[in-house]
Amino acid sequence: MGDDGGSAVADSLSAAERHVLAALDGEGLVDLLRELIAIPSLDGDESEAQRAVAAWLRDAGLDVDEWDIDLAALAAHPDWCHEVERDEALGVVGWTGAPRGGRDLMLNGHIDVVPAGDESMWSSPPFSPVVRDGLVYGRGAADMKGGLCCALAAARAVHDAGVRLRGRLSVASVVGEEDGGTGTLATLLRGHAAQGAVVAEPTRLRLVTAQAGSLMFRLTVTGLAAHACVREEGVSAVEMFISLLAALRRLEAARCAAEPDGEIASSSPRVAGAPRSPLFAGYRLPWPIEVGTVRAGDWASSVPDTLVAEGRYGVAVGEDAGEARRALEDAVACAAAADPWLAGHPPRVEWWGGRFDPAETPADDPVAVAVSSAAVSVMGATPPAEGVTYGADMRLLANTGGIPTVMFGPGDVRVAHRPDEYVPLADLEAAARVFVVAALRFCGAED
Repeated sequence: MGDDGGSAVADSLSAAERHVLAALDGEGLVDLLRELIAIPSLDGDESEAQRAVAAWLRDAGLDVDEWDIDLAALAAHPDWCHEVERDEALGVVGWTGAPRGGRDLMLNGHIDVVPAGDESMWSSPPFSPVVRDGLVYGRGAADMKGGLCCALAAARAVHDAGVRLRGRLSVASVVGEEDGGTGTLATLLRGHAAQGAVVAEPTRLRLVTAQAGSLMFRLTVTGLAAHACVREEGVSAVEMFISLLAALRRLEAARCAAEPDGEIASSSPRVAGAPRSPLFAGYRLPWPIEVGTVRAGDWASSVPDTLVAEGRYGVAVGEDAGEARRALEDAVACAAAADPWLAGHPPRVEWWGGRFDPAETPADDPVAVAVSSAAVSVMGATPPAEGVTYGADMRLLANTGGIPTVMFGPGDVRVAHRPDEYVPLADLEAAARVFVVAALRFCGAED
């Protein structure tokens, strides 16, 4: 990473940009990533990793704000949601530069990771990082300690190079992204702001200007208990759920078949909301509905009288969340009305847990332009502009913080949350270099 980019690509870089790129420590970036992967920062247990990030920032000479997040106060905010109970949470922001007539840029990355699952499915222990065949393996390598380390390395390179930015470049290491965005919301309420932000999610080095939303739902189905030996005298909540699951699949198909103007491109009845954005053209199911957990019954030889299913409900960019909720509620109610038992014992729909509202930033916003132009100068090609179907902290930065935000980072979300999660070394190098150049162009640098 220490060269100036070489060939024609370097010709598009300014002297200051080449100077900072030469200060980028690629080996240090990978070392930091391996150090952070080795800390199992599962949701609710992120403090050790946050302290390691804060210590690294201080050692790098950056200004640091490390604070205990007031979880009780945060709970009163209308945009706060969570699925994991926490006894403590730490906020960490490091920065270089100061306002001198330029713009402030925030690089954002979450330190929390999901559980590793069945470790026998991994080729090496998930929290013992391995570099093999040009890839860094370990839980969180792609989602998203890799991107966070690229941001940290970029900020350090700017500082080490001694370039005076006209604006402030900050890096926010946040907790709780996987279950609702606790850390980013706390960072905003702490007063950390910017005129633009980049969330370093694993986008395959593509520029993401739109993020779909998601809501968590709980469906409770009531049956009638009976001894299994006379099961016909009871009503199985499991069998009742099957028809409701089919209704959710029909709803998903109708919502995902919407044309750009929001009309349904099929014979299905009109479904409120779910406009189809061209940014999501690569997805057959841009707003998926999935039931992730099902719990029913309390005795193997009894007809189950209760079933509770919990799932994730995709929300379209530009769609009103209230209308989206009503679409699911109506689909469940219509399916129940068609069944004699469910008509008299209607299922209950509840909304709970993590809530990710959709978010979008115009492609011509200065932060999007800065990242795109930096990618051209570093990688030699314009990164494709896309939308993503997963929820992320972009929604808090853009919607709550009012900060134009894009996503750009190393790795592929398709390997996240899976065994043998990895991030390519080449992606780490490219992302860190793009962050350096984007920061200088967005914030401005003094001659």
